[in-house]
Amino acid sequence: MKKYLIYCVFTIALFSCNANKESKMDNSDSTSANIETTDSLLSEKIIKTADMRFRVKDVQNTKEKLSSAIKAEGGTVAEFTVQSNIQQTEKVKYSADSLLELTSYRTEGLIIAKVPSEKLDEFTNKVAKMAVFIDQQSLKMDDQSIVYLSNKLKNQNRVEAVDQLNKHANKKSNNVETSLSLKDDYVDKKIENLMIDSKVQYSTITLNFYQDNTVKSILVGNDDLYSYRPNFFTRLGLSFQNGWYIFKEFILVAMNLWVWILIGVAAYFSFKYYRKRKVASAN
Repeated sequence: MKKYLIYCVFTIALFSCNANKESKMDNSDSTSANIETTDSLLSEKIIKTADMRFRVKDVQNTKEKLSSAIKAEGGTVAEFTVQSNIQQTEKVKYSADSLLELTSYRTEGLIIAKVPSEKLDEFTNKVAKMAVFIDQQSLKMDDQSIVYLSNKLKNQNRVEAVDQLNKHANKKSNNVETSLSLKDDYVDKKIENLMIDSKVQYSTITLNFYQDNTVKSILVGNDDLYSYRPNFFTRLGLSFQNGWYIFKEFILVAMNLWVWILIGVAAYFSFKYYRKRKVASAN
């Protein structure tokens, strides 16, 4: 009887070992299959960003050519700016009522564009031909392949988790909130991947360009009021007339004060007479 029991225990142990081996083999196969699946899902997602700064003969003309070239390559202009910075200005007398305004200014342009990534090199070569010379040119490549794959795999897990929660929706009260949170995360990762796809498809390039200082001359009105005054002899005659007018006004004012003038004269002579008598009496 003991022999039969020993045989049974040994047989059960043997089957258990075989089952564990098969389970480990299944897990190993599953892991390798997941790795192979991940490798097959991994795709190249490289974002390219370019910058160029260069000198041109005419900023406005170059801006128009760049806009046309961007559209020809299937790209779009996201932003552009053209501005002139005054370096120095001076006004020189040109005539009695006119001035010659001389202005030295520097014109600069900025264009931020999105160009299909496969045509980026071809486009930068076209831009280089428009330049008198290139100050600086750079290209940055950002590999987002792992981030993209991570978002994709996480989204698959979220879909499976939501399905499981929906199956057991009546068993737990917080399943609805958890499901909504997972769905929101799914949307966030989906949008992030869409943005990566957009940046991979269209590269961003920033173009800074400028031209030599330009001198502009403009004839403007004389804003110096002194220049509009009459000449010397006219002003001299006017001064004589003005002096005679002031003298006449003074006489008129004095006539209005004749009583006070008379009192003053009388007081003066009275004081003088009193002083003479005082001196005579003292002698």
